[in-house]
Amino acid sequence: MSAQLRGAPGPALRPLTLADLDTLMAIEVQAYPVPWTRGNFIDSLAAGYLAMKLVDTQGHWLGYYLAMPGVEEMHLLNLTVAPQEQGRGHARAMLDDLVQRARDAAAAQLWLEVRVSNERARALYRRYGFAEVGRRRAYYPAAQGPREDAIVMSLPLCRGPHALV
Repeated sequence: MSAQLRGAPGPALRPLTLADLDTLMAIEVQAYPVPWTRGNFIDSLAAGYLAMKLVDTQGHWLGYYLAMPGVEEMHLLNLTVAPQEQGRGHARAMLDDLVQRARDAAAAQLWLEVRVSNERARALYRRYGFAEVGRRRAYYPAAQGPREDAIVMSLPLCRGPHALV
């Protein structure tokens, strides 16, 4: 099953499968100095986490995301746009999809961690409505040097007087 974005012809979200790992890993290693391992993705898929790829009308990959459902919450684990496709609204489109799926699953909160140094992603998340709510010291491995802190961000999803709709 695939979901067409905004109901118009164009990019579509489709479930990630183990057969997608070679293409996914090619993007992951281009996008990050310390990428997730193939094993991280295999474990996430085996655990049944929400895993979607964004493809264009010809089936070329634009990006992907993985999220872990919890009790009344969703935790975004990885949201990646292929480097050559960045800056075109694909991350926002994937966030829109994730937020809708989280709401459909009755999640009240969406959580994520982002590298302190990833100001571009932090700015995107802030524009989307996420608040920086904490810091995890030495959370991320580094290609060289000391581990890097993560900023913990949260987005309320519940409907009501304090909700972001």
